[in-house]
Amino acid sequence: MVREFESSNNEKDFILQGIKEGLRLDNRDKYDFRPIGIILGPDYGRSEITLGNTRVLAKVSCEVVRPYQDRPTEGMITLSTELSPMAFPSIEPGRPSEEEVLVSRILEKAIKRGQAIDTEGLCIVANEKVWSIRVDIHFLDHDGNIIDAACIAAISALAHFRRPDITVIGEEVTIHPIEQRNPVPLSIRHMPICVTFAFFENGEYVVVDPTLQEEQIRQGDMTMTLNIHKEICALSKAGGIPLEMETIIVCSQIATIKAKWITEQIQAALDAEKSKK
Repeated sequence: MVREFESSNNEKDFILQGIKEGLRLDNRDKYDFRPIGIILGPDYGRSEITLGNTRVLAKVSCEVVRPYQDRPTEGMITLSTELSPMAFPSIEPGRPSEEEVLVSRILEKAIKRGQAIDTEGLCIVANEKVWSIRVDIHFLDHDGNIIDAACIAAISALAHFRRPDITVIGEEVTIHPIEQRNPVPLSIRHMPICVTFAFFENGEYVVVDPTLQEEQIRQGDMTMTLNIHKEICALSKAGGIPLEMETIIVCSQIATIKAKWITEQIQAALDAEKSKK
């Protein structure tokens, strides 16, 4: 488990000087991600992700509910985040921190507003019954860039999830146990992937996938959400230094490459898990 800490001035200067020279503490290039580990199962919709020493667990569940009145033929997607005091010693239990609110908003934009899941495919009986899909995201270890790790965990869990099959006769709905019928995957339109950048020296230097130590000395950050089709689903920049348009364009080009690479890793993990069945 990685604990939060305040770097000394000497440590900050050392890290910053390395970034200026193209060197990072873990020997990565400035545009490299840390190794990604994806463990799926044993239950449908469970995904544990490691991004370097950052570790996130996502679990998807479902239930049948009444639809919203203004969306009678659409199911629901709910995202819930939980920051553990063991991974984030500075947070107060029971109160959402600014970091948790920021992560929740970015994931909402990426998955819900980006319409990653076909919610109309979750309708059972219009105006009466729909599936409500819930994604619970738990942050277990924090060593920087929890946003990207949480996005990978949520998307891989949703892609791995299977809901029970149903039979509808009139308004009567029968939900079949998994033991009786094969469960049904969600209809995923695309996989939005978050790619986070950290900026130093007024934006002159930039790194991808910042560690906790790099986050503590950054002057600003930006998260781009893209899919494999090179579509920008969302862009989040919560304060920090202003950025030149040229910098944003370069970051979008880098993010496009990284989103494709991460999507391929998620798909490889899904294929490997499917081959076990």
